[in-house]
Amino acid sequence: MHTKVLIIGSGAAGYSAAIYAARANLEPIVVTGMQPGGQLTITTDVENYPGFISIQGPELMEQMRLHAEKVGAKIVDDEIKSVKQLDGCKFKSYGNYNDYHSDAIIIASGAQARWLGLESEKKFQGYGVSACATCDGAFFRNKVVAVVGGGNTAVEEAIFLTRFAKKVMLIHRRDKLRAEKIMQDRLFKNDKIEIIWDHAIEEILGEENPKRVTSIVIKSTKEESAQEIKVDGVFIAIGHAPNTGVFKGFVEMDEQGYITTKSGTTLTSRSGVFAAGDVQDKIYRQAVVAAGTGCMAALDAEKFLEE
Repeated sequence: MHTKVLIIGSGAAGYSAAIYAARANLEPIVVTGMQPGGQLTITTDVENYPGFISIQGPELMEQMRLHAEKVGAKIVDDEIKSVKQLDGCKFKSYGNYNDYHSDAIIIASGAQARWLGLESEKKFQGYGVSACATCDGAFFRNKVVAVVGGGNTAVEEAIFLTRFAKKVMLIHRRDKLRAEKIMQDRLFKNDKIEIIWDHAIEEILGEENPKRVTSIVIKSTKEESAQEIKVDGVFIAIGHAPNTGVFKGFVEMDEQGYITTKSGTTLTSRSGVFAAGDVQDKIYRQAVVAAGTGCMAALDAEKFLEE
């Protein structure tokens, strides 16, 4: 398959890039990847995306896909396994079902939250279990929530959640935090936060109708004791992993695997290759930010192709 611009990924960044690229007559192809629609497809209510007071995550992504198709983007359900540059600045990307030749590439393959790996965690994702406090914190106004983790992300999320929750319990499997000292100081000074040291979540319990979290079972990491604690929500904050394994050695990345881009642009270390969304954003991780960088990538690609 041939295209001027191949867009790898189908989250907010990928679809936004597709809309702008299609409107520029670049006839883009979007390869959806292993999770069509990205992380928003495992989110229930979205109340912070401009233009929608409240919308289900999967519905928002379906609207973006329809918009991209309406303006001329071709969307293919496939997954890219490897990418290489050919002579003459062309690119060839190898998928499970097709090979793709392109003049430019926009990498928008996103990132994934690291989860605990519990069956009950998966069961209640979107129904009280979240990996994004800024996305879902407002749903837990005046409620009790637990945050799992001990790094900067966990501490930041715990502090942020005190804006809404009446109580936040930070559960950490060790007896000290990895977070920066200044963040720890803020945490310890916050009266709404209780730290439960040397414990890990063993199971998340809840109800079916309506589906919601009601409590967690935590187990000591030093002895066999376990206890059940009533909570309304659980926030997993043990980090994110960008979906960039395919591009190692192809474009420059930081030590965490995020693609590095030139400040104020979506330009990567390789001419003709652009990165947008959570593959290069480890700070904000919001759909609206991803959509904005998707727009930037399409405009950067258009300029590149003109030159």
